[in-house]
Formats: sequence, structure tokens, C-alpha cells
Amino acid sequence: MEKECVRDVNFEKLVEFCKKNKQQKFRAGQISYWLWHKGVKDFKSMSDLPKQFREKLKEAFYFDNIKIVSTARSNDKTTKILFSSIDDKLFEGVLIPSRDRVTACISTQAGCPLNCSFCSTGKMGFIRNLSVGEIFGQVFELNKACEKLFGRLLSNIVIMGMGEPLLNYENTLEAVKHITNPNDLNFSPHRITLSTAGIAPKIMKLADDKIKFNLSISLHSADDKKRSEIMPINKKYNLEELRDAIKYFYEKTGQRITYEYLLLKNINDDLKDAKKLSQFTKITPCKINLIEYNFGDSDIYLPSDNKKMEDFMGFLKSKNLIVTLRKSKGQDINAACGQLANKKQ
Repeated sequence: MEKECVRDVNFEKLVEFCKKNKQQKFRAGQISYWLWHKGVKDFKSMSDLPKQFREKLKEAFYFDNIKIVSTARSNDKTTKILFSSIDDKLFEGVLIPSRDRVTACISTQAGCPLNCSFCSTGKMGFIRNLSVGEIFGQVFELNKACEKLFGRLLSNIVIMGMGEPLLNYENTLEAVKHITNPNDLNFSPHRITLSTAGIAPKIMKLADDKIKFNLSISLHSADDKKRSEIMPINKKYNLEELRDAIKYFYEKTGQRITYEYLLLKNINDDLKDAKKLSQFTKITPCKINLIEYNFGDSDIYLPSDNKKMEDFMGFLKSKNLIVTLRKSKGQDINAACGQLANKKQ
């Protein structure tokens, strides 16, 4: 019999397995507690289960454990951790400290299929989706690393690392379910933000699934021609489709959207671009994060100069939009936005 990954098995199936092996239903709850609250990596650690039953579990299931390959720490204390899966696929997570919080940035795919021209991860191509356990495992490991390095637990999680989370929809949402479940990690969904490049049908599905976490759109241009040049996904789901999906999401959830906008010198940073952005983002209540460009594997882009950034931001504020300029962290260790590319790989 081929083994199943134990973290891919739902609770009902665990109950069935317990019954089949002459164990009471409460044993399934104990297994779930060890998996999702304690984050154990083997059945031997499940100390309150009978030894013979642990052997039965070992015969039927395996763990999709991740391990830490390396850790790099920036001058600003941003910490990047390279993880490896049981089949030796590499992916990265980042701890980003600020004055009153530490945010974990996690990945949902090894590589990325979207090939955005400004992003080093996109240049890797797509390797595979991460499993529920691999996504959950990053949060668990980063939480431990956060306590060790910063003397506190994680305050926020951004699903903005490697990959497009909405192209790994089921695994990502199942992992978030365990991260937020009061019986598991008990992390507030209001402190989790998922970022998408604009997979319009899945944005609508998020609304239908009544998600409680925050949604962020990597927009980077409100001009269809420009956006298609830097983000090929726009050719499949253009700005009109994206606009309709965002409006649907807001009508269903009442949640304010966040837009991420990377400022690229002489590409999307003049006042005409700012005007188009202000018009697009007025469709629902929102906030806008302007992002400094970080040099990656491509030298085709340059960061906007300070004057242009100030003018761009000033124009948006004059339209009564909530705008912040997000300063890059971890550039010296390739841990900033768009730089995750598994340099070891």
C-alpha cells in the first residue's frame, strides 16, 4: 500500500483510520493536535498514543517535513531562510522586523510560472506547488526562529514569497485554515495578507469562500499595455476583468483592498501613471503601498528617483487616497521584494 502524507489527510479520514485500528475517535484529535499545534515531524513524538498504534500510523503515512538549509541575516536584521523539501526542492521564507512587529513572508510555490519581468523568482520558472504541510511548516519554523532571534513570536504573516498563491489555491487556503484554527496555531486571520498578481476568477472564489484574511493586489501599472509588458498574466486577465473581480470581492466581503505598486524608472512612475492608478483604485476603498525597485537578476530596470517618487505619492494623496512608501529591507541578502530566487539552487 502506497503511503499518504499525513498532513494531507483530513480529520474524518483520521477518524476512520482510528476505528479501523480499534482506536477511539479521540485519538484522531490527539494526532491532529500533534500535527498542527505541536508541529511534530515524526510519529515517535506523539507520546500519548499507544506504541503499537504509532507503528500503524508509520506504516500508512509519511511526513512532508521541511528542513532549514541556510540562514542569511541582513544589516537591517531582516533574515532569509532557505528551506528544502523531502524531494530536495528549495524555497525561501523571510523574517522582516520593524519597530513593533516581526512579519513572516512565506512562499506557496517553488519557483513561479508568471514570469513578471521585474521579479527574480519569475526567472526561475515553475518547479511545483508546495503542499499544505510545506506552507504550514514555514510559518511554524519562522515562528520558532523569530522567538530565537527577536525574543518574540510572529505578529504578521504575508503570503508574498515565491510563487502565485492563487495558482495553489486549495493547499494555500488549507494551510491558512490550520494557521488560524484556535486548536492549531491560533493566528489571527486579520494579521495575514495574501498577495496575488491578479488571478481574477480565484479572487472571486476567495469572496465566495468568505475568507477572513486580507487581500493585496500586485498591480504595478493601471495601463493595460504597460501591465501586459511587465506582467504577462495581464494578457489573460486584463485590468477590466481584474476590476470586476475586485468589485465583486468587496461587495461580498466588505474588505478594503491593498494595492502593491513597484515604481520603475521611466516605465510606470510619471504623473500620467499616477492618474490612471488613482482612477483604477477608486473602485473600492483601498490603500496603496508604493515599493522601491530592488535590483535582481535583471538590469533592465532602475529605481525611480526620489523626486519622482515624492511627486507620484503627492498626486495620489491629493486624490484622498491612503498611500505609503514601503522602504525595502534585506536587499544586501537578496531578501527584498522580487529578489527571492534560491541563489543556492
